[in-house]
Amino acid sequence: MNFIRSYTLPLCILILVIHPVHAITEIGEGALTDELLDSYIWDGPLGCSIEDGTATFRLFAPRATEVHVILWEIVDDTPIASYPMYAIAQGCWKIDVDLPNTARYYGYSVKGPSNPSEIFDPYTVVADPYSPAVATINEHRHRSRSLLYPPNDFDWEGDTWLTIPYHELVIYETHVRDLTAHPSSGVPDSIRGAYTGLCSREYAGGLSHLLDLGINAVEFLPVQDFGNMEIPYRDPAAPIFNTWNPYERNHWGYMTSFFFAPESYYTSHGTMAHGRVSGHDGRQVIEFKKMVKTLHKHGIAVILDVVYNHVSQYDYNPLKLIDKRYYFRLDEDGEFLSLSGCGNDVKTERSMARRLIVDSVLHWMREYHIDGFRFDLATMIDSVTLQTITDKARALNPDVLLIAEPWGGGEYDLAKFSRLGWAVWNDRIRNGLKGRSPLEEPGFAFGSFLPGESMSDIVNHLMGSVESGGGPLRDPSHAVNYLESHDDHTLGDFIRLGLGICSPDDTVTTDIDHHIVSKPELAYHKLLAVSLFSSQGIVMVSEGQEFGRSKVIADTYALDPHIGTIDHNSYAKDNETNWLDYGNRDMNRKLVEFYKGLIKLRKEFRGLGGAQPEHIMHIETDDSLCAILRIDTNELGDDADLLVILNASQRTVDSTNIPGRWRVLTDGADVYDRASAPEFDATAIHPRTGMILMELTH
Repeated sequence: MNFIRSYTLPLCILILVIHPVHAITEIGEGALTDELLDSYIWDGPLGCSIEDGTATFRLFAPRATEVHVILWEIVDDTPIASYPMYAIAQGCWKIDVDLPNTARYYGYSVKGPSNPSEIFDPYTVVADPYSPAVATINEHRHRSRSLLYPPNDFDWEGDTWLTIPYHELVIYETHVRDLTAHPSSGVPDSIRGAYTGLCSREYAGGLSHLLDLGINAVEFLPVQDFGNMEIPYRDPAAPIFNTWNPYERNHWGYMTSFFFAPESYYTSHGTMAHGRVSGHDGRQVIEFKKMVKTLHKHGIAVILDVVYNHVSQYDYNPLKLIDKRYYFRLDEDGEFLSLSGCGNDVKTERSMARRLIVDSVLHWMREYHIDGFRFDLATMIDSVTLQTITDKARALNPDVLLIAEPWGGGEYDLAKFSRLGWAVWNDRIRNGLKGRSPLEEPGFAFGSFLPGESMSDIVNHLMGSVESGGGPLRDPSHAVNYLESHDDHTLGDFIRLGLGICSPDDTVTTDIDHHIVSKPELAYHKLLAVSLFSSQGIVMVSEGQEFGRSKVIADTYALDPHIGTIDHNSYAKDNETNWLDYGNRDMNRKLVEFYKGLIKLRKEFRGLGGAQPEHIMHIETDDSLCAILRIDTNELGDDADLLVILNASQRTVDSTNIPGRWRVLTDGADVYDRASAPEFDATAIHPRTGMILMELTH
């Protein structure tokens, strides 16, 4: 029985305050055209505000015919009160309530036009889309309640946003749980996988690993409250027959439910036990802030991966139940469009959808001191909304980092975001250097070019994919250069597959040797790492890339027929498939130390990341797979010119045509500091080698 329907009678009895419900328009539901809906713009407050025990609730619900605010003392118990709201203007509903002493949570029931394609259901209560904190019940419907009294007494101790020059940025793309959930992290059980698990450097993993590596920014996979659970597996009674996800989970978080609320599963009392309540006391607000403040104290900026192009698919998402037609792009039959591939696409061009997105971005900046955002499938966000985000966010913090995933919904457009002054995930360098597929389309590092590419394209990728070299970007600072992300194979697995060390169907669950980066693999890792860290723009490293991580499907759920094989889409696995195993890090210390050395060089030399095309000269060699780039640092503040050598060939290449005297900062085997850097005296460049040299005299 629907748990809401079970208390229909008490709701009628508990109407304590009555206001007349005014129709938003008196010209009839049929006249509510898209043009009229577009005209509704409420610029007053939204959500709940409380003063001296009186709560004011405001909800934008433009086609609602009846709205109630409902109060609870206990999240999953019978409500203690219900109040009808009244329409005031521009699609907004409001009520002032003297709160009962026992009230702790609230939500809305919304009744609207009767239409087969609509989801209006006054018996299904949704939390406030403007909730700064929500309590959720662990099931695929993600039933939620807004907290009336979220914590607001946090002491930031003077903390504010960090400003790091773009050319020094080394972003670590990671997941809050993955960093500390594995026992090898050394983090106590009570806070493994939690925000607070990242607040101490005394453990083997987590914060200490980030600091040891030397990165200066983290990009967290989604942490806005999301639908953690998917449809029950192969349950014929479920609304959708789930044949694809035996774990019934969403681990990555690309299914946002509430744009203002931190995910409560990552708190010190977080649980995914079915039917349990998460986030009931609002500690997610305080613990998230504590994590950000700790990272800032250690010089690490915080970037959030945010999803505004679609919402959660299977839950009682408030936007779907408040007004599907207003908030979503629909087909002619009134059904959700899914160009995102995720079940529903947000109509970002609607004025109040745009406002919600912009308000959300500003909320995270103000309330959580977030330094930047990576916008998922950003081409699905309309141009006016993108410009508004740019203007409003930079008015608040001129140095805020705005990053686009520059594709989605069938579009692909890096240049569009560069014109806005945004950075973009630069898949051109990823594909050009590594390849699109380890088996079918390997790239430069494997001794080949993608179809239609040549060395000139590789050089352009390394220069930040700039327009002057035929690329799409106006400035190298707009390029977020990377080799691996959460999507698809890890770099380590890409190399394993590309070299034929294993195949996609191999079972490697118990094969410890599989996780040890062999000498042949190491050469490819290091060549690619030198290529990445000598590229112009911003550098991003994915979690575990520094030790050649392999995502092997963990033996945690017998119904998964692929246990022990390499995973290229681990979105559903909240287990050892995704969690960082620091034992594997320790087995691959040579590669970790190599990454640490390159990160240190990146910060020391502006020429590694901060050079413009006019500062770089491509020196031709007698091998089409060997690139030599000379970087003139006269105008950059470095005290020596740099030489980058990338030999992806299987043969040695003559280096006698390199003029001048040079010291070796990295020879493809080790990374040296200035004091210990040996003089370059070679006459040949070894195969599969990446080098960075520093001129002895300027």
